[in-house]
Amino acid sequence: MTTPAMTATVTAIGADENTAGTPDDGARLRAAADFVRHHDTATLLPLLLPGLAGPQLHALTRHLSFAHAAVLVFPPDPATLRAELAACGLAADTPPLPSSVVRDRLAARHRRDAAGLDVSILRPGVRAADGTRRAVEVFALTVPPGSDLRPLAEHERAHQHEAHLAFEVLRPEPLLLRGLCALLADRGAAPDGGGYNPHENGTVLYFTAPAASLAGYRRVELYAPGDHRDVLARHLADGPAARPAEQSGTRPSTDQPAETLLRLLTGAWATQALAACARLRLPDAVPPGEPIDRAALARRTGTDPRALATLLRYLAMLGVVTAEGERVRLTEVGALLREDAPASMRPLALMYGGPFYRSFGALDHTVRTGETAFDHLFGENHFDHFARDPELADLFDRSMAASTRMFDPVPAHPALAAAAARPDGGTVVDVAGGNGELLARVLTAHPGLRGVLLERPHAVDAARRTMAEAGCADRCSYRVGDFADVPAGGDVYLLSRVLHDWDDDRCRAILRHCERAMPAHADLLIVERLLPADGSASLATAWDVHMMCNVGGRERRADHYADLLAAAGLDLLAHTPLPLDAALLHARRPERR
Repeated sequence: MTTPAMTATVTAIGADENTAGTPDDGARLRAAADFVRHHDTATLLPLLLPGLAGPQLHALTRHLSFAHAAVLVFPPDPATLRAELAACGLAADTPPLPSSVVRDRLAARHRRDAAGLDVSILRPGVRAADGTRRAVEVFALTVPPGSDLRPLAEHERAHQHEAHLAFEVLRPEPLLLRGLCALLADRGAAPDGGGYNPHENGTVLYFTAPAASLAGYRRVELYAPGDHRDVLARHLADGPAARPAEQSGTRPSTDQPAETLLRLLTGAWATQALAACARLRLPDAVPPGEPIDRAALARRTGTDPRALATLLRYLAMLGVVTAEGERVRLTEVGALLREDAPASMRPLALMYGGPFYRSFGALDHTVRTGETAFDHLFGENHFDHFARDPELADLFDRSMAASTRMFDPVPAHPALAAAAARPDGGTVVDVAGGNGELLARVLTAHPGLRGVLLERPHAVDAARRTMAEAGCADRCSYRVGDFADVPAGGDVYLLSRVLHDWDDDRCRAILRHCERAMPAHADLLIVERLLPADGSASLATAWDVHMMCNVGGRERRADHYADLLAAAGLDLLAHTPLPLDAALLHARRPERR
């Protein structure tokens, strides 16, 4: 992560893929399993359908149950798939079933004979954090080395058309199914195909998630046990294939455009409500897992009881608390705003509701002039501004750490495993590594690795504490400096959330610094959000505006990063998905391919 004093130059990225995508498959499987473990129906629906609240939310939670996250993988053979599932802690304890729905979608998308696409379904179980039994739905199409299916696999791996979140319809009947479809459409979800699978007697209705969705998945499935092909026919008639091209985009499918616009315009209120919740330390005053009387909460937080009740009603609509008469309880979303929560997102709420909120008020200035709004308002770039204020600098570092759940799959990357297997032990260099959260995870996962962290002085102090808490202090050394000081001799170089802070010229310079420091055998891993090539909904699109407005940087597509890497003498080999709509890119020197 780039930090206030690091204003020189920069680089990073990578993942090998000699088979039909097994490193990518493993990362996707792990990310899906982690997502399923940490979400439930009540907290997921408002993320998936922003603005969903009140009677509509209650109706959906009464009739739907979050069932699984789905991923399409392309193992070279069944044994590889079993090994990948086992490595992710996913036990496929039932035989695979044929998937006629996904098979037919692939055939139509790639103009192939469906008979030549042997797609199977596995549903290994996952125990969620609340104890509920859910699943990861794994669609598998075997693609042996040299198969003519490899272009299909590469396209699907890049675009993730079949990745989705699924909700099972409880006690389905035609009238209820039509009502649920209408409710989803009213919230901006657009019909996107479906089918009936006779192998398991189940009907699938697919939707495209609203453009404003925060769930990180672009598609939604309603699964209704039984044969409901009459409802399916109506659903397919409303889908993109049945609408004129100009009507088949991602715009909200609603007969109330004014209401839709009004809900979008109140987004700023939600930001400030969450920031106020964090500033007032409301979540810290609520006993974990227990309700509290609103009057008692007002006394604990020194707030006006009537004003607090109004804020709590709004926070309940946002899914931060639940109301139980005069008592309120934190949801899993609200608990993330506690200061003592693992990977607390309280600093992020304070940052987005504070300095960055002010600069977004001048977004029109940025669009009109190209000047960064933050610089225009504060008279200096945000790196210098935060470095001048120790409290702000600390808040910025903690806000960056609030999204570290995206790092969960990173230590399992093959480049790190290969470095750990070196006879003399490998070295990982974390460039602009912030408080050391990512490097600590890598070193914890691989006891044979050593680490070097490059950062500015106060961040190095924070990283020392992180390493000590992780039990890795004796295997990590530190370099105080900027990008021109990238240490040489590492086996793997990490560049996490750095390049999006800078324009293309600075990114090329940063990457050249890394390339010069890297031995011939070294790998480069980059963590960034990728803009989707097909223009579909993504958190990266929102962050692209944020970077433009606040730091003068940008998010990029994978091919854009490939060009930047090529200018520094590096090849982009692969990119794999991470939680929170992030991606892990892998780069090497061309001669290693």
